[in-house]
Amino acid sequence: MGKIKLGIIGIGNMGSNYATKVTNGECPDFELVAVADISPKRQQWAKENLKETVKIFTTAEEMLDSGMLDACMVETPHYDHPHYAIECIKRGIHVMIDKPAGVYTKQIREMNECAAAHPEVKFGVMFNQRTNCVYRKMRELIQSGKYGNIRRTNWIITDWYRPQVYYDSGSWRATWAGEGGGVLLNQSPHQLDMWQWICGMPKKVYANMKFGQWHDIEVEDDVTCFVEYENGATGTFITTTGDACGSNRFEVQMDKAKLLVEHNRLHVWEFEMSEPEFTKTCTSPFGYPKTQEYDPETDGENPQHVGVINAWGKAILEGTPMVADGAEGINGVMLSNAMHLSAFTGKTVELPFDEDLYYEELQKRVQASKKKDNVVEITAKMDQSWRR
Repeated sequence: MGKIKLGIIGIGNMGSNYATKVTNGECPDFELVAVADISPKRQQWAKENLKETVKIFTTAEEMLDSGMLDACMVETPHYDHPHYAIECIKRGIHVMIDKPAGVYTKQIREMNECAAAHPEVKFGVMFNQRTNCVYRKMRELIQSGKYGNIRRTNWIITDWYRPQVYYDSGSWRATWAGEGGGVLLNQSPHQLDMWQWICGMPKKVYANMKFGQWHDIEVEDDVTCFVEYENGATGTFITTTGDACGSNRFEVQMDKAKLLVEHNRLHVWEFEMSEPEFTKTCTSPFGYPKTQEYDPETDGENPQHVGVINAWGKAILEGTPMVADGAEGINGVMLSNAMHLSAFTGKTVELPFDEDLYYEELQKRVQASKKKDNVVEITAKMDQSWRR
């Protein structure tokens, strides 16, 4: 096949970053042949910073219909990820979407159905944190079964601090119509994905959410969520863009160990005896299981975005696994949707939740949003022409 001819839809912050990585040779299986962006400013950036051989299109559809592409990356605002993924898939173009997979699960299900109908297309999602050796090792240990059942999970991810000027930098930012949510849709999708990737999906969700608590925005910038798993284990997820000195601490308590990731280090307290066995046999009222502490050995690899792109390239050329199949993108969005629905209604939400109700509640906020343009019309209706 030779090099994979790549196009990128949207060359803003992330799209331009990927374009630069490909043209610099960091993704050797790919050749950047085209980009598309509706912004004259970004088109000018492409003219000034990319090779002359890279064709610049003013619309995504024109680029997708050009016949130039084998593969395409979608780097647009969140609502459009499923729309352009479908446009690629139905044309037989391999596609990688950025996180989140979409804003609401109904549109992502439509995208996933389209992908399932075209298994020849390699469809991935940019979950670059899954390449981090620390989290990969944590998942390996938890899912191996050697430490028994999960009893509690806690993730505090509050080092996403953003000043007001960040939100003022674009009219679509932090609006229901432009972005579809706040910290859960923009900053924390990676952690929501890894939380479920490592620990599994919960069954119940209750969220306390503050909208515009720390900034002049209409969406959430402060979230405290409580979840319950099928086996009765519980978990919390806390995130915000308002803490000037935040934390990133992920802790999982199990029958025979406690695992902690903090400061990009995995530390394990391994119990000599599992807690369920210890509590039944211990004869001291203040007894405590003996533990052995250690830092598990990892492979040291953390290739991030380049690793995801290169694994996608190998999947296209050789059929090897991707870092994250695009269909998996629905799980993190399901969690964020459930959290939003809980905050909207003030009730505990059970998974699977009422997706129609969530969409209705979201649309109420979209219609009242400060951002009023064609984003609403484009994203409220999914293109189902692939069905025909």
